[in-house]
Amino acid sequence: MTPLTIGFIGLGNMGAPMATNLAKAGHKLRGYDVAGTTADGVKPVTSIEDAATGADVVITMLPNGSILRQVAAQAIAHMGAGTLFIDCSTVDVESARNTSEAAENADILAVDAPVSGGIGGASGGTLTFMAGGSAGAFEKAAPLFDIMGQKAVHCGDAGAGQAAKICNNMILGATMIATCEAFSLADKLGLDRQKMFDVVSTSSGYSWSMNAYCPAPGVGPQSPADNNYTPGFAAELMLKDLGLSQQAAELVDADTPMGALAHALYHQFVEKEDGKGRDFSAMLPRLAARGRDA
Repeated sequence: MTPLTIGFIGLGNMGAPMATNLAKAGHKLRGYDVAGTTADGVKPVTSIEDAATGADVVITMLPNGSILRQVAAQAIAHMGAGTLFIDCSTVDVESARNTSEAAENADILAVDAPVSGGIGGASGGTLTFMAGGSAGAFEKAAPLFDIMGQKAVHCGDAGAGQAAKICNNMILGATMIATCEAFSLADKLGLDRQKMFDVVSTSSGYSWSMNAYCPAPGVGPQSPADNNYTPGFAAELMLKDLGLSQQAAELVDADTPMGALAHALYHQFVEKEDGKGRDFSAMLPRLAARGRDA
């Protein structure tokens, strides 16, 4: 494809490698981060205006919906008609829809495209994008998704990408807790963890949390559990996503008792125990150390 001028706003652990992969593919990258971080192959600029002015595409990777709304308003004000705004943050559905509406009012195409795959996926260009927006906007964004990831799914209109992400991560949070509970119970029943894995990973209890991201050290494929639970996906990020799921559930009057309980448990783990800065699979040692009435 013809090289594009891309403004990338938010060069953190995820945004920086994503921007670098776009630069490696031949695109001209201008990057801005409020913390002053940079990325290989990306020209640093000192403001949102500098990143957005004259850009064919602006991509954002930001912490929350409030910041997205502020950044998007500034970026859109300096973007030209017919350009493309892609937000890859994980935010609430309403902020995604608000951003899309602001872009469309300025004759700018918009896609909300949160990602799955973590830092490793961002570095390796193997992310999955869950995209919301018009068919035309998705079609224009698709070649960039192909560079940064291995799969992109057009989930529907504005906000649908965020809806898919928070539903997926609500499942992930609940199944990880269930997986950790099962290992803890197996320990107390005297069942060897490897034997537990061998049975469950090939039986009806299998899941991504068990088979690909096993929370038990030394069992299954390499995972953060084998690195003292150094985060691949931090517990505080899972807490954020579960919070978004419950915010959405309240907004549309959806009954999500397992999601609500997972949110409460991760809140306890992160805010009141030692979960902050640990991988979300570190729920296993947390549960293993507790009794039934703890």
